[in-house]
Amino acid sequence: MANKHYPAQFKADAVALYRSRPGATIASIAGDLGINRETLRSWVRLDDERRGGVPGRRGRSRSRGEPAAGTVEQENTELRRRVRELQEERDILRKAARYFAGETRW
Repeated sequence: MANKHYPAQFKADAVALYRSRPGATIASIAGDLGINRETLRSWVRLDDERRGGVPGRRGRSRSRGEPAAGTVEQENTELRRRVRELQEERDILRKAARYFAGETRW
């Protein structure tokens, strides 16, 4: 099997997608992107080393100071954040689809 070379932006987007989805596994993200799970795992490890962070962390702070009372403004803020996450995920998957579509030469 030949080694595939992925663009740096694709690697960064794949790691960002993994970090933006707290419930997702490396295997599920790799499957969505059509790459080997060990490839994604190595990209995440390299990113952890580059950041100087603790391996296994997703780059998110768990103590975000969640609101005590569910006001409309707080709920809107959370929903806007979620919309941004989903838009980023969509854009990453679109880029991946374009990349892999360009890779196939019939």
